[in-house]
Amino acid sequence: MAAITYDMEVTSSVPPAKLFKAFVLEGDSLIPKVLPQAIKSVETLEGDGGAGTIKLTTFGEGSKHKCVKHKIDAVDKENFTYSYSIIEGDALDGFESISYHTKVVASPDGGSIFKTRSIYVPKCDNKVTEEEIKAGKEKASAIFKAVEAYLLANPDC
Repeated sequence: MAAITYDMEVTSSVPPAKLFKAFVLEGDSLIPKVLPQAIKSVETLEGDGGAGTIKLTTFGEGSKHKCVKHKIDAVDKENFTYSYSIIEGDALDGFESISYHTKVVASPDGGSIFKTRSIYVPKCDNKVTEEEIKAGKEKASAIFKAVEAYLLANPDC
């Protein structure tokens, strides 16, 4: 079956460097702090945070998934881009592969546009519905908005 690709853009009043730092460079500690019900923990298993680093994400209670291992494919601090792939875990049930590509760009008002492309390659008979895609986008948007609210409430972060 062909890959399922969806793009999502979220605007923010937070500048690109701060947003990238919060989600990519400090996200392992910040996101579980802001949303412990969604992400319980993120642990680096090997690597230094650059390409090739392997991480384990454990999800909060009530989540559809328990945990996933992901590999960082690329991180570019100067251009605010980040890519990673799920390599193990129950999120891969029904999929050959899942990858995410993120870019943070400046918006004309001094804030940011957070752009994400998600690519799912289903196993031969797996079907993904529009409702499942919509639910995934809603969860991602809620996580984004919670972290953004934290950054706005804590400007010294």
